[in-house]
Amino acid sequence: MSQRSLRVNELILREISELLHTFYKGDAVYITISEVSVAPDLRNAHVYYSVFGDEYQQREAELFFKKNGESIRRKVGKKIVLKYLPHLKFIYDPSMERGAKTLSLLDELDKEDHEQT
Repeated sequence: MSQRSLRVNELILREISELLHTFYKGDAVYITISEVSVAPDLRNAHVYYSVFGDEYQQREAELFFKKNGESIRRKVGKKIVLKYLPHLKFIYDPSMERGAKTLSLLDELDKEDHEQT
């Protein structure tokens, strides 16, 4: 991946995160943008997000992005100057949830180990 693509990925990630936590803070308080992957031609981007909550909140986040995705794209376009503003596709990323479960299991194992000694 080129250095420019990496910079564009990071810039879009920061702008979307800032928008979610300022402009959409009431609706998106439980949503975290984990990664942005822009195509080499800068026409499309996959925006990966995580949700802290249950399946209901995951579904709410999906509906939120369907409803507000184009508005988010326009707002990002006003802050970032690129020849082509990529079309954003929002994709749920369960990796943070899996990581939290793994850490929880490790904590339980550590606690059991300390109790046995």
